[in-house]
Amino acid sequence: MLPELDGPIAHRLAMNTVDLLATLLADEAYSRPVPDGTGNARMLRRIQLFIDGQLSNPDLSPGYVAAAHYISTRSLHKLFEDSGTTAAAWIRGRRLAGARRDLADPLLADVPIAAIGARWGLPDPAHFSRVFRAAHGCSPSAYRQRT
Repeated sequence: MLPELDGPIAHRLAMNTVDLLATLLADEAYSRPVPDGTGNARMLRRIQLFIDGQLSNPDLSPGYVAAAHYISTRSLHKLFEDSGTTAAAWIRGRRLAGARRDLADPLLADVPIAAIGARWGLPDPAHFSRVFRAAHGCSPSAYRQRT
């Protein structure tokens, strides 16, 4: 028989389970052959994985990503354009998803909002608040209070 969990530990366990399943699904999706003969889809996948590993770096930008992959910024923008988004939007979206997850985590309730923003590569609290509000319709503190 499994014990019933509730409170912050149950929430953390649920989030870790979801993260584990997402990682497994991403690995499965990224390990399959890409039908695109040009290799653009494979390169985009590699770049997206690189970005996910660099989200805490406040210097992460399209120029930084392009340089790390030995391509021009224009080529990077073209790769993302073909996928229906931009490199900057991808970076911002991934950072905000991580920050949103941390703001909802009861075990991180005592962590200052500015520290959560900085953890996800958004060290300026005013900028973090603006982009979070634009994406989610409320401030980070209001989001934290709702969850």
